[in-house]
Amino acid sequence: MKNQLVLVLDFGGQYNQLIARRVRECGVYCEVLPYTTPIREITARKPMGIIFTGGPNSVYEKTSPHISKEIFELGIPILGICYGCQLMAYTLGGTVSTCITSEYGKTETFYDKSCSLFGADALPETGFSWMSHTDYISQVPEGFVITAHTDNCPVAAMADPEKKLYAVQFHPEVNHTEHGLSMLNCFVKDICGCCGDWTMENYVKIAIEQVRQTVGDGKVLLALSGGVDSSVCAALLSRAVGKNLTCIFVDHGFLRKNEGDEVEAAFAGQDIHFIRINAKDAFMEKLSGVSDPEKKRKIIGEEFIRAFEREAKKLGTVDFLAQGTIYPDVIESGCGNAAVIKSHHNVGGLPDYVDFQEIIEPLRLLFKDEVRQLGIELGLPEHLVWRQPFPGPGLAIRIIGEITEDKLEILQDADWIFREEIAKAGLDRSIHQYFAVLTNMRSVGVMGDGRTYDYTLALRGVTTTDFMTADFARIPYEVLEVVSARIVNEVKNINRVVYDVTTKPPATIEWE
Repeated sequence: MKNQLVLVLDFGGQYNQLIARRVRECGVYCEVLPYTTPIREITARKPMGIIFTGGPNSVYEKTSPHISKEIFELGIPILGICYGCQLMAYTLGGTVSTCITSEYGKTETFYDKSCSLFGADALPETGFSWMSHTDYISQVPEGFVITAHTDNCPVAAMADPEKKLYAVQFHPEVNHTEHGLSMLNCFVKDICGCCGDWTMENYVKIAIEQVRQTVGDGKVLLALSGGVDSSVCAALLSRAVGKNLTCIFVDHGFLRKNEGDEVEAAFAGQDIHFIRINAKDAFMEKLSGVSDPEKKRKIIGEEFIRAFEREAKKLGTVDFLAQGTIYPDVIESGCGNAAVIKSHHNVGGLPDYVDFQEIIEPLRLLFKDEVRQLGIELGLPEHLVWRQPFPGPGLAIRIIGEITEDKLEILQDADWIFREEIAKAGLDRSIHQYFAVLTNMRSVGVMGDGRTYDYTLALRGVTTTDFMTADFARIPYEVLEVVSARIVNEVKNINRVVYDVTTKPPATIEWE
């Protein structure tokens, strides 16, 4: 059975894939296409609705992304978000101008409840929305009515109900917008007429079938880190290709304390061909003298591939390399017109030449919370599904500056104490990611009546559902106090502990 479809046209914003995630959360299948996709291809897909994303440009500039007016004449409901809102207004004869006062962050917004987009019973007449714009619609196109405003933005939303064209200046897809998911649900269900026939059970069936069609009788080699993404990927691929799957665990030496042994133990009892490669010396040699985080990621990405290639030759013919790449990896590494935030070792960190027929990434369309849902659907044990997220490059990007054996040992010990105390406090499920970062900064301290000049350790904890936006975790002071005291007393060469209280954006979750 073919699912109903909503298309997201990408104009280069950072939240583009998150829109698709939210639509799927409403039970409606959604895909992202570039804004340059021909109209005939869009109509051939028979979408129930179309969503225009945000983007960093100004619509009145000639070099900015634009779209044919023809798309508004197809009779398909359209929702424009941020840049997409301004693009709709500009293309249909409205006026877009530079803001006198720009709006960023949570903004009190006033809604017209008669608008179908805001008409759900649960939606109030006022609420906070997430704004991020320096332009605004100063005049709406003919046939449109203003359906929301703020103190500084006269057109926070507009609509032409007869043509089923809707637009919002804010971002309903981010968690900071109150009732944003309800607004998207109103669009896809009430306005587009979708019934909500997309489930994780369906995704499992489709993903397995796609892998089988791609692989056939070929052999698959999976990069298994033991984290949530690669573990779920292993379970999915095992169902799809069975004994044609080999899982390679490359222990690069930058794992958390005792983690290499824990990963091996976790898969020891499963019916999966599991191979562990201890490659710490090779990675350390490649990273010797390297301080730049992007270079670290690129080097680690290439060394990962080379390690798999070497192992693949020992195994005989291996046709496909599989990875647990998920949507946030793709977005932050630069996708379509989106800016590159940082290269991920399994996306932007790949070398130009890869000695496999093809790379397959069955989780590429999923966000972290969806991956966990998929893991449960596949019957994985809870301790694997809820394992703390951990970047592929590991502690290599949590050591600021050059990596040394001493720094690695310091960070492993400090990070272990932090994680242990968070678990003792019963916060390990409510804080979605927490870890320690060894900074490259030394400061003066005093221990035993003597002067010290040692490293500053940073602690980071965030709460999030999608890992595209995140807030810093409000860890109780008494817990931080215990963590700090233990680290300073039990870990050599650390005399100061700080806690990171920055949200994402403007920061990323990881420091490098």
